[in-house]
Amino acid sequence: MEKLILATKSFVREYMNQFDSSHDYQHILRVLSLANQIAARERSLHPDICYDAEVVTLASLLHDVGDKKYLKQDEVSGQMVERFLTLHGADAGLARRVQLIVTHMSYSTEIKDPAKVQEVLSEQPELAVVQDADRLDALGAIGVGRCFIFAGAKRQEDGMIGAITHFGEKLERLEDMMKTGTGKELAAVRTQRLKTFRSWWDEEAMITKHMSSE
Repeated sequence: MEKLILATKSFVREYMNQFDSSHDYQHILRVLSLANQIAARERSLHPDICYDAEVVTLASLLHDVGDKKYLKQDEVSGQMVERFLTLHGADAGLARRVQLIVTHMSYSTEIKDPAKVQEVLSEQPELAVVQDADRLDALGAIGVGRCFIFAGAKRQEDGMIGAITHFGEKLERLEDMMKTGTGKELAAVRTQRLKTFRSWWDEEAMITKHMSSE
């Protein structure tokens, strides 16, 4: 397993280098660290729930592989993770489990079919851990930075106001979508930081309000 994890880290580091820094290898490492933190706490609180450490690690490392925001025309989102793991010696069952988690990670997937995400959660509790970790990295001070970087890279036509609008449209909703108790606690702190920043933005942006009609 150690060999597989090392191969995965090497692959993901190279894969993420093609994207902007809102979705880079440092993001992956933060998600991995947060996932391990959440899993450790949840194991102590709920010893009846089995969180497979290898699945948590691999899903954390691979969770952005095949992300539709960056997908190339010749790539098939729902197969890339499973194909990579199988090619590097993972058994078919493990590869399918990790792919299933990665496929059901995103906010848009859950909004579109929340019942399906709940179904996967009942089979793969690791999804809750990795999903919470990924969403935590969209909050707090780092979440602010990532939001503006992504807006500059992918949504330049919306300007900075587009990034701020994204706070209310999505980011501030994530706290209520956390699956673990640990995730909810951490999200509450980071969401407040996000709201504080938005209040500062609103205060400073007021300086141009009177000019909008001129």
